[in-house]
Parts: sequence; C-alpha cells; structure tokens
Amino acid sequence: MSAGTDFTARTEVHRPELLAHCYRMLGSIHDAEDLVQETLLRAWRAADKFDESRASLRTWLYRIATNVCLTALEQRGRRALPTGLVGPSETMIERPQKHPEITWLEPIPDALLGNSADPAAVVAARSGVRLAFVAALQLLPARQRAVLILRDVLAWSAAEVADLLETSPAAVNSALQRAHAQLDKAAPMLDRMTETLSPAERTVVDRYMDVFGKADMDELAALLRDDAVLEMPPALVWFAGRDDVITFFASKICFDPDRWRSVPTAANTQPAVAFYLRDEEGVHRPHSIHVLTLDGSSIDKVTVFLGGPDLFRPFGLPPVF
Repeated sequence: MSAGTDFTARTEVHRPELLAHCYRMLGSIHDAEDLVQETLLRAWRAADKFDESRASLRTWLYRIATNVCLTALEQRGRRALPTGLVGPSETMIERPQKHPEITWLEPIPDALLGNSADPAAVVAARSGVRLAFVAALQLLPARQRAVLILRDVLAWSAAEVADLLETSPAAVNSALQRAHAQLDKAAPMLDRMTETLSPAERTVVDRYMDVFGKADMDELAALLRDDAVLEMPPALVWFAGRDDVITFFASKICFDPDRWRSVPTAANTQPAVAFYLRDEEGVHRPHSIHVLTLDGSSIDKVTVFLGGPDLFRPFGLPPVF
C-alpha cells in the first residue's frame, strides 16, 4: 500500500464525524458533503506537512474542516426553519406557498453519521445534530457558531479553539458567552427528546405512521401535546397548538385507501417517517419526511420536509414505493 493510499484510508474513517461537523456549521447535508470532500482533498494535498507530534490526525482534520466551513459561510446566508422566520399562522391556508428561494435547513440521515468502533467518534458524529439545536446554531455569526461547536460539542479547550481561529482564549470565552446568551433566547426551540427511544416512544412513532395513513384525526390528536407545533419547509407557514395542527392536517390528508405509504427512518438522531403519496398513475412517489420531536409518550413537534427523490436519496429510500 502506498503512503498516499494509507493516508487516504486513515482520513476516511473520520468522514462521518466531519460530515456532522460541517452539517452543524452549514445546516445542509448537501453543502456538508461537498465541504467534507474539500476538507479531505486539502488534507491529502498537505499530507507531507502534517506533523503528528503536534496534533492528532483527527484534530488536524477538524481544523481544516472548520476553516473550510468559515470560508463557505462568507458566501452563504444562514439556513432556517419557518419557526425562525415568521410567527405562527393564525388562519388556515388552503395551499401553502412554497419558498424555494429561502435557504432552508435540511435534515441529516442518521445512517450518514456512521457506526464507528471508536466511541469518541460516535459521540462526535451524533452529538449536537438535533434539528432544534442546529436551527438555533444558524442564528449565530459564523465564528461564534464555530466556537460553540468546538467548545461545547467537541470539548476543545479555549486555547485549542483560539489557536485554530488565530485569536486569544479570552476572545474565545467571550464569544462562547455571547453564543450561549443567543441560544438562551432560542430556548423554546430546543427539544427535550432523548437520543434512544423507549418502547413507549417507539409505540408513538408506529401509531403516528398508522393514524396518518388512515387520516384518523381523533387518534392523531391524542398523540399530540396541547402546544404541539407543525412546520413544513419550504412552505413559510407553521401552526402552534394541537387544534390548529389537526385542522390543517384534516384539510390535507382525507382518508383514501392506500393513498399513503410510509417507511420509518431516522434524522438528526430523532425518529422520522418517510411518506409516499399515490399519484394519478397509481404510483407512490416521495412526498415528505416527517421528523418527530417526542416528549415522553406525546409528540411535541412535527417538522415536515416536503420534497421528492432528492430529499429521499440521502436516506437510502427508493424513488417509488
């Protein structure tokens, strides 16, 4: 095996956690995949300059990835969810208008976060990718975002972050305080769900799939908290409260045998359901991925990502059902 091939193999094992890191920074799985590729390419080109006596390969790759992300963010606007842009809809909307021109936050499939034998790599890949947390991160300036991720998610020291960002530890700590203050304002966005589903929570997900497909609004209402939230990027609307959520769903998912088909999946370390809708030709095609935020045995929030095959493809889901 050549030195170049060996170096490539050593860097590739870090791809899942680098993908999660870039996703936290950018809020887009597609942008993150591009930036990880750029990170690994830069690392390969600079392999002869890497000094393992000064830093581990993993730390060196994170340094490159962070700088790649900061450069990318200079050219990109922040990504968002409807709850971060407008207030809740006060009236029912017959046909919510989609806004493809807005740079929307995207879900990340759990399968892309890897299953490394290294516990530290697993933690690094799966921590801090919850939808609410990533959405809140997008409110921060790029360098504050990097500081918070490196300090709070990856547990880097202030000195290590300062060295990467070419600033002082005092400046890093100040930026972290400002980032925490901003996230505290966004506290209502942060969810309470644990990463490992209990049997009761798994039952909730199974029931959601069943009652949605049957358009059983009474059963669906029973699954929702009183203050449940529904949002549907790229439509710039969202609904707050069980009654408004159910009223909207009732107008959209009237019962029709075999109209909907669903596949359980996972996104952002949260349970999710991929729904296929039958078209006029009788073919079930990708419609949406519902990411569920659970609070015990109830659903706190449903984030419905509307889209087609491009949305489903990263999840390994087929283009037709």
